[in-house]
Amino acid sequence: MKRTLFIKRALQTALQLLMLILFIALIALGKIQLWMGFFVGGVIASFVFSRLYCGWICPINTVLRWTTVAKKKLKIKDRPIPSWLKNPWVRTIILILFVAVAVISQKNHLTLPIMPILFFAGIILTFFYPELLWHRYLCPYGAILRFPAKTAIAGMKINESACVQCGACARACPTKTISRADAQTAIKPYRINTGECLVCGTCQTVCKSNAITYTKRK
Repeated sequence: MKRTLFIKRALQTALQLLMLILFIALIALGKIQLWMGFFVGGVIASFVFSRLYCGWICPINTVLRWTTVAKKKLKIKDRPIPSWLKNPWVRTIILILFVAVAVISQKNHLTLPIMPILFFAGIILTFFYPELLWHRYLCPYGAILRFPAKTAIAGMKINESACVQCGACARACPTKTISRADAQTAIKPYRINTGECLVCGTCQTVCKSNAITYTKRK
């Protein structure tokens, strides 16, 4: 199992690095609009594979993870996320503005640096706040992907019979999408909100009981 996880993480890191290099190259060449092809493909794929785009391809997510690692080494503490930013309307407004600007620029044949702006905005915010702020409350791409991902055929899943209820996965999840279920049981099992899950595999890496897998959902 450890060998399989090692290979998976190595492939994931290699793909993320490759996609980041491609993203930066498209910015340098002034052809960043071509990246939308990857995103549209990610949206279509999310109906089947959940948000693999977020966890394996998205250059913003890749750099935010590195930013979080750097902050820990430099002992930079996160500021608490302002409560008003957690309001669902904030995410909705950002999504509407994002779509509106994209449509207007397309109709008027304008090349606006929407993606580079979001890229650097995510990095700057993550220097001061946990990456949860960007992933869960601000990212317009995530706001779009969470809808098809909710009913995806495959996704991260916790085997309740193997889970030892240690809570390591919930603490490690960058989007805080793992929580106890609402079932009326003596020990409430942990569940993953597939709509918000980035499929980054962090939970699977920290799970010592090997209770988390990427598999077909019932």
